[in-house]
Amino acid sequence: MAKLEIKQPIVKEISELLDGAKTAVVVDYRGLTVEQDTNLRKQLREAGVVYRVYKNTMINFAIKGTKFECLAPHLEGPTAIAISKEDVTAPAKILFNFSKTAEALQLKAGVVDGTYYDEKGIKVIATIPSREELLSKFLGSIQSPIASFARVIKEIAEKDGTATA
Repeated sequence: MAKLEIKQPIVKEISELLDGAKTAVVVDYRGLTVEQDTNLRKQLREAGVVYRVYKNTMINFAIKGTKFECLAPHLEGPTAIAISKEDVTAPAKILFNFSKTAEALQLKAGVVDGTYYDEKGIKVIATIPSREELLSKFLGSIQSPIASFARVIKEIAEKDGTATA
């Protein structure tokens, strides 16, 4: 079997993973223990993130002509790629938080919602609250003035003696 016949399915697999993906983050995983790698994979899998290790040349072929092509300069040394089709910030958050305890994991770069970010940019993306967190904060900020207003009205009514039980 020719080398090309072996490589084509791998490039196709990577291309399919990236097709429709919102986020892809590349990392250097060199130095992680088996236990750390297993734990990281579990966290990513639970968040719906695909995490794979491929040869850099295979990733390079798969990203050619896509919005992920800007990751090519970072494909040196041992490289793993985390891909999410659902949550835009999940790969960055999980990888960044994991790298705090496992210093061997190095963020390289990523593409989030079509925009390229270097290592520093990915770390900033990781600190952005999730959509659900932002919505709950927003709803809380809307509800707070209304609740305060209702309490003031109730106190005024009780002070005047017009409150009914």
